[in-house]
Amino acid sequence: MTTTLTQTKAEAQIRQLIDDHTRAICAKNLDQIMAHYAPDVVIFDMKPPLALRGIEDCRRMWETSLPYMPTISGMEQQAVNITLSGDLALVHWVSRFAGLAPEHPAAQMWLRVTAGCQRYGNTWQIIHEHVSVPFDPGNGGDCSHA
Repeated sequence: MTTTLTQTKAEAQIRQLIDDHTRAICAKNLDQIMAHYAPDVVIFDMKPPLALRGIEDCRRMWETSLPYMPTISGMEQQAVNITLSGDLALVHWVSRFAGLAPEHPAAQMWLRVTAGCQRYGNTWQIIHEHVSVPFDPGNGGDCSHA
């Protein structure tokens, strides 16, 4: 298999990982969400604590967060960018919740997501995730226009 075909296959697998992870979040299915993380994952989330280390901390974060998430039908993702190097990938994109009333605060909020992924055999897992909300100090913090 040529390098181009290998990269194309890896990119498709990573896009599938992102899609599967997103569907699991939308369904609020904790076990499916956790299946996408490596055991030694490190997460920088948009809410405290600032850093989570390991699958147990990650699971606790999702357990405590899911009940407060709005019911959504999906997530709109834009500008997905994948950079590959062997068994490592860096992926970043912007995302927002879909299926909410337009005036719902979560429908107006864009998230910036960066995921470091590693291939184990033929499976990609998230080894690092960083989620943040843009902040515009010149506009009173509002980045809904981003």
